Amino acid sequence: MKDMHDELPTTHDDPLVGLLHRLIKIAVKVLAVLMVAAIFWGVADVAFLFYNKLMKPPFMMLSVSDLFVLFGAFLVVLIAIEIFQNITLYLSTNVVPVKLVLATALMAVARKVIVFDYDKLEPMYIVATGVVIISLGIPYWLLSRDSSESRDPCRADEGSQ
Repeated sequence: MKDMHDELPTTHDDPLVGLLHRLIKIAVKVLAVLMVAAIFWGVADVAFLFYNKLMKPPFMMLSVSDLFVLFGAFLVVLIAIEIFQNITLYLSTNVVPVKLVLATALMAVARKVIVFDYDKLEPMYIVATGVVIISLGIPYWLLSRDSSESRDPCRADEGSQ
């Protein structure tokens, strides 16, 4: 089987560098296992949080602030799943998944925006968050547009005429 990451070859002129590359690959696999554990722990935490919110008075009622806390917890688990996908793509391909990394970052920023307490935030913090969203969104959009154009059969026909 071909080594998927040529930037970390396990065979190297310097035996120490080869050993270090193997150790880094093992560390990435350990991170993947730990991320799965964190995902399951997060799911259990969401379930426990949900149960506790429903059981406190008023019984079986959720306030808007309770929903925001739950949404934040849900999104943290979804972000962990995205990070796990980044790790597994890193392990299985020779391509850096830039679009997935951008999508993960956008989801993390979106989580922050969803749980913002706008009464307590400085206006510059909100503006800075908007700048971060635009800074992540533009390259994500460009990558999405580029990949959809390359799969568009109509565009492929135009190039052959």
